Amino acid sequence: MRTGPVVGPMKAITYSRTGDSSVLQLQDRPLPEPGAGEVRVRVVVSGVNPTDWKHRRGAAPGQELEYPEVVPHHDGAGVVDAVGAGVSELSVGDRVWVFMAQHQRPDGTAQEYLVLPVASVVPLPDGVGFEVGASLGVPAITAHRALTVAEGWPSRLRPGALEGATVLVAGGAGAVGHAAIQLARWAGARVITTVSTSEKEALAAAAGAHHIVNYRAGDTAAAIREVAPDGVDIVVEVAPAPNAALDAAVVSNRATIAIYANDGGSSVELDIIPNMWVNARYQFLVLYTVGDDALANAREDVAAAVGDGAMGVGEENGLPLHYFALEETAGAHDAVKSGVTGKVLVRVSD
Repeated sequence: MRTGPVVGPMKAITYSRTGDSSVLQLQDRPLPEPGAGEVRVRVVVSGVNPTDWKHRRGAAPGQELEYPEVVPHHDGAGVVDAVGAGVSELSVGDRVWVFMAQHQRPDGTAQEYLVLPVASVVPLPDGVGFEVGASLGVPAITAHRALTVAEGWPSRLRPGALEGATVLVAGGAGAVGHAAIQLARWAGARVITTVSTSEKEALAAAAGAHHIVNYRAGDTAAAIREVAPDGVDIVVEVAPAPNAALDAAVVSNRATIAIYANDGGSSVELDIIPNMWVNARYQFLVLYTVGDDALANAREDVAAAVGDGAMGVGEENGLPLHYFALEETAGAHDAVKSGVTGKVLVRVSD
């Protein structure tokens, strides 16, 4: 094993029962050691997603977990601190971003050091901030999947892959919506997005959307059809229940509506004939069961977009950042649960 400076116990946020954010506790834990095919990362920034507080909350308070103790958060960025046997892709000192840290494991990124298999650790180019790396993961990989399941369009993203496509991103000011706008533009698509306020219009414009529709300001379907008279080819959908009629009204023939969340309701009522007439396809997705091949493809394509400078964050890039200290992780969870606009990040170390 190759390793950096030896350190003592580390700080971590843990919980051992489901419940509200008060179940999160700051604790000392022993420093983990990487095994074969693994690396240890000194976490600098941890990213918080809705799935993190939903998993912590569970179906009811006080339930037992699948592990005796859980460290939350899938996403983060930091520096490789130690390398296990057989690892040649990464070296001590490499800047990296990580994703799906908690997938079938109890340890997420809300701790100072984290051991992960190399497949979940991606080089972060020099000059790209840790805040960018910690904002990728769940949002960017979800957006990638949504953009690569459409009939007649490529299953991989690269510059020009979506040339000629029109993409509608529902909720362009959210983290997934923001990533979808950036990835779709990078791949050459024309991007339309819907938002609810003038402030979010400005954010969607900063993210790179070509056309922005405030769905509270008039006839949304007519506004979308005005800029896309032949319809949209791919819908990245966050709210299928309230948007079902809208999607049916604006999609092109053989369009795909990719559904990654259930904002606004957990069941969908579809008008069959309008969807049937255009051969519409509904594609549901969740990263936990999407498969290793899809995750690997997303990892490579998102990394390429990052390398091209296409995945900026911060208000100037359409995604305001909200920082919390590690000991304030409960507040970070509450901020995400409340629907704060932008990306919530936890500063773990310098």
